[in-house]
Amino acid sequence: MELQEINQKLKETRDELLGILNGLREDQFNKRKDPYSWSVSQVCQHISKTEELYVVAIKRGLMSKEDSFIKNKALEFLLNRSKKLEAPDIVKPTDEILKYQEIIDKLNDSREKLNDLLNTIEDPSLLSRRHFIHPVFKEMLLIEWVRSLYLHEQRHIKQINEIKDGF
Repeated sequence: MELQEINQKLKETRDELLGILNGLREDQFNKRKDPYSWSVSQVCQHISKTEELYVVAIKRGLMSKEDSFIKNKALEFLLNRSKKLEAPDIVKPTDEILKYQEIIDKLNDSREKLNDLLNTIEDPSLLSRRHFIHPVFKEMLLIEWVRSLYLHEQRHIKQINEIKDGF
């Protein structure tokens, strides 16, 4: 999948997320189903933290001068919500109560950082020739890091819809 296609998927997925958030009342953002589950606000914190961390990882991967010869990973499993994935501590949300606009600002800020990075890569083919070690998925080409972001966000859109269904 080319970067241009991935960028389109990133945009479509973010637009879908923002549309869902726009339809929620302020009190619904921080409501949890139970003490062990995340609120919509926390899911969004996790999405923005993950995106910011991925920007750092992609930058580090781009510093490499050697081509990688690893295969693309099948990442569609990310969409399967029946398989529980544990978020690494570094991207877990806080218990802080956030307002709607704070959540939107975090999402916009993390996406702006990603877009700034992707728009400054002179040779986008580098994303398919460099890799970085993912804490869960191990060796991943940088293009797969970028691609996994919209799949990750789609996974969490499903989660947000499940939370909404509980209102």
